[in-house]
Amino acid sequence: MALKIIEHFDSSFSLEPDAKAALFTLLTTETFLQEIAQTAGCSSAEFTQLLFQPVPYTASTPKGMPAEFEPFHASTDHLIINVPPNFMFKAKIFKPSRLCAIYRKVT
Repeated sequence: MALKIIEHFDSSFSLEPDAKAALFTLLTTETFLQEIAQTAGCSSAEFTQLLFQPVPYTASTPKGMPAEFEPFHASTDHLIINVPPNFMFKAKIFKPSRLCAIYRKVT
């Protein structure tokens, strides 16, 4: 069985305003921010309001994310998380099925 290399994957998406607002509310609850900060080993975390859809490996996206988000991957000041599936469900977001959120570490 041969591997198929994907040359291009469309990672664009749009969220309904109500769904986006509900998701942002969930991603910025004090309890969740504390959990993020504890996991990251910093005093607090701040949601940057940046979301992206994970993408398959390609030559132009070796980190599994759109190229414009790769600087956050290398940054020690930022943290990338998978949005919890229950948050996606509560916000009534079904497409895309997965999202990642970027947080800034506050020391």
